[in-house]
Amino acid sequence: MSLLAGKKGIVTGLVNEYSFAYHILKSLQAHGAEVGLAYLPGKAVERRITKIAEKEGVAFTCPMDAQSDESIESGFAAIKSDFGDIDFFVHCIAFAKTEDLEGSFVDTTREGFALALDVSAYSLIPMAREAAKIMPNGGSILTLSYLGSEKVIPNYNVMGVAKAALEASVRYLAYDLGPQNIRVNAISAGPQKTLAASAVGDIDKMIDYTGKVAPMKRNIEGQDVGDSSLYLLSSLSNGVTGEVLHVDCGYSIMGAPPMDTFE
Repeated sequence: MSLLAGKKGIVTGLVNEYSFAYHILKSLQAHGAEVGLAYLPGKAVERRITKIAEKEGVAFTCPMDAQSDESIESGFAAIKSDFGDIDFFVHCIAFAKTEDLEGSFVDTTREGFALALDVSAYSLIPMAREAAKIMPNGGSILTLSYLGSEKVIPNYNVMGVAKAALEASVRYLAYDLGPQNIRVNAISAGPQKTLAASAVGDIDKMIDYTGKVAPMKRNIEGQDVGDSSLYLLSSLSNGVTGEVLHVDCGYSIMGAPPMDTFE
């Protein structure tokens, strides 16, 4: 059964084959979607994206700088002219300074705070605005979050605040775009050793701990996120908007770890 046969859309934030964005791409393609890629401008990233696009049969790619309204607008103009109207848009973009992802949150600088919020949260807003313009038949917008938006995760620091803003933005965008039959949701994924996660201090220890504490006694795989995105981007979730779906093997439901974790 091809849940997305005849549908097309854009995935952002793909960096390499370990990215959640890559697994989302693969799940969407497996169910018949035509997927284009938007990437951070720069020769190094472009080379990686070109290589992945050729390998995965992606015909359309375009640069899009999350910190530039002009770049976002020109990127969507290129999507409209060269790729066409879309049915879904996936926002997998986040960034904070390395020094703000270790140590104490209280030491976050004004510049570091503004940067993390701009790239990781605000960027969804203009991208959603432009995406909606080329979704004449309605559609679905998806972004990625993490439990640090709800609870303190040591070293996640300013990114936790950014993800909280991102999740609030999901709800307000869902309200604004609902009359256009455009749904907006987020996946709160468990930790995985991606390029972005590697910037978080003690990420290996966090991943190990999460796998021990989660009810399913394992960490997530990239495909878990990819397949959950398929649900939120397909007609299976037609009545779902403004939600944050936890894909973390149940870790987020735990109030205390099993006592044998400390043995």
